[in-house]
Amino acid sequence: MHRPCSIALFIALSLCAHAEDAPTAGHETHGATNATAAGTAVEPKEDMFISLDPSAPKTVKLIIIASYNAMNYGMNFNGFAKGGAKYVVPQGWNVVVNFTNNSPVPHSAIVVERTSVKKIQMGDPYFKGASTPSPLRGTTGKAGVEFRFTAEEPGEYAIACGFPAHSANGHWIGFDVSATQEKPSLRFGENAPVLAK
Repeated sequence: MHRPCSIALFIALSLCAHAEDAPTAGHETHGATNATAAGTAVEPKEDMFISLDPSAPKTVKLIIIASYNAMNYGMNFNGFAKGGAKYVVPQGWNVVVNFTNNSPVPHSAIVVERTSVKKIQMGDPYFKGASTPSPLRGTTGKAGVEFRFTAEEPGEYAIACGFPAHSANGHWIGFDVSATQEKPSLRFGENAPVLAK
């Protein structure tokens, strides 16, 4: 009997004995899409990846692009990994995520508790609906998928790649739900947060 999840987990465990020291095997160039290989990738700017939905109150649209460039061996979202970027959404807001993957290697996106990012395998999303379909298998292709959820509970979370071992190798960014912030924001690195417009 073929059991793809068990096989994927076995491979992931084998590859991630030293997750912080080396990339998952086969990922050395998977972030080098035609654009990045040619050195023409657009420098990521916060306002490219967050906006308000003018047709729906308290709704923010997030764009998440896996393998945006070759940073962290392609295991990045919007060009950032290991928590180097952070979305903050006010409590009770609706979140619409458009996810695409620039790599032929499967990736996914799932909202989990921040403490879960070192796990080899992700469980269920923290909020109902807060993941791409089949996050353990991942998806490829730039056609993209969309998922929606409500940021119901304040706290520190992460948007992580659910493919086994990817998050443990740094494929995650921050996602906080704030009980006090009035507008959604996105921060890259040490930059000041940019509010959604």
